[in-house]
Amino acid sequence: MKPVSGIVTETVISNSFSAKRLEDDIPYSKNFVRLNYHHIIMIESGNGVLTIDEHSFDIAGQEIFVLSKGQICRFENDSSVCGYHISFGDCFWERVPSSASNCKAVLFNNASANQKLIPDNAEVEEFLQLFKNLMLEYTASSYTNQMDVLAAYLKIIMIKLANVKIVKEETFDSQDYIIYRKFMELLSSQYHSLHAVNDYSEMLNITPRRLSELCKRCSDKSAKEIINGQIIAEAKRLLQFSSHSVKEIAYQLNFGTSEQFSHFFKKNTEISPVNYRSKFIHIGI
Repeated sequence: MKPVSGIVTETVISNSFSAKRLEDDIPYSKNFVRLNYHHIIMIESGNGVLTIDEHSFDIAGQEIFVLSKGQICRFENDSSVCGYHISFGDCFWERVPSSASNCKAVLFNNASANQKLIPDNAEVEEFLQLFKNLMLEYTASSYTNQMDVLAAYLKIIMIKLANVKIVKEETFDSQDYIIYRKFMELLSSQYHSLHAVNDYSEMLNITPRRLSELCKRCSDKSAKEIINGQIIAEAKRLLQFSSHSVKEIAYQLNFGTSEQFSHFFKKNTEISPVNYRSKFIHIGI
């Protein structure tokens, strides 16, 4: 991956929702973009490379990409793709009936684990029809409750995507999973400043031990592992895509000193922040 001098922040989307045909407007094809919204990309055909954070995905068929706000991405310059692209914000998601909330949590709370989904042939046909119908509604002349209709289509797509992921957790509709989902929602907005399990358990009114136990049941990871994973993911983005010094990144992520941050980063990645950044500096030059 070639280094970049900066990151373009995603522009504001009207009504916090957007739907487009990919071939008409390939997103983030000129710069690396930090997402302010959640994205679903349905590849109907084409080829190229989609880079998301530190990973690059070859586009090789009919597949679906799930991207979460905060991630950094770019279609490489020679990419040529057809399909659909949906963007939506949390305030638009509030229009979606609550019965789909778990599906959103499964897909977007840990987007890196669900980044690329490969539906079978029957699912591809079903998704293409759903996206086509959604586009017809989105491009229609404005009418009363149009956004609610679009939210209904988004709900169906989200439920179908969760099925592609084959979510079979016994805890899916349990009280544990509801708490886990709330924890992940808190973490997505608070991880820059709050690093301890008890910070979140207090907000959820449960013990740190109970939070870790339910996280294990719902995700096979402890609460601390999940928190550290969020911090490391953001640290990697900043090291790879920004020109901030290690000291500045440590400050942004609420570490007392750059030494504390460096120790934390190396403990979790087995490489120092400086050496991690150096992997990207000379590539492509």
